[in-house]
Amino acid sequence: MKDTQKSAKSTTAIDKTSEGFSAQERAAIKERAQELKPAARRGPPAGKPDGESDVLAKIAEMPKADRAMAERLHAIIKASAPALSPRTWYGMPAYAKDGNVVCFFQSGQKFKTRYATFGFNDKANLDEGAMWPTAFALTELTAADEARIGALVKKAVS
Repeated sequence: MKDTQKSAKSTTAIDKTSEGFSAQERAAIKERAQELKPAARRGPPAGKPDGESDVLAKIAEMPKADRAMAERLHAIIKASAPALSPRTWYGMPAYAKDGNVVCFFQSGQKFKTRYATFGFNDKANLDEGAMWPTAFALTELTAADEARIGALVKKAVS
């Protein structure tokens, strides 16, 4: 009789699906670890590190629609806030001030979503009242969107 019985614990464990990180999330974590390794080997920077080539390489890997938005955002951010340094962050194009990421772009393909995302971290100076947006879904960039993003980026670094 003992041979045919199964413990409730073992059958429950089999029926549950893992709620850990998705494959895309694990890949982003690995990319972040790779981004940190060269910085650790370089030691303290002898000036301002240039991550622009890494950002442009990540943008070049994106699907056409997201690549076009990322290229425009890159130009807008550089023009609106030249103090921000391009760098990668979890495998995404990001822009930092004093080593802290202020804003970032995430391709919709990154986590298999239906839209790309442009977001701000807590270092962005965008606080307004008790609630304010920190990320925007993007399917395309209009002239009005570009102007709004430029103004937000300026405000974020002010």
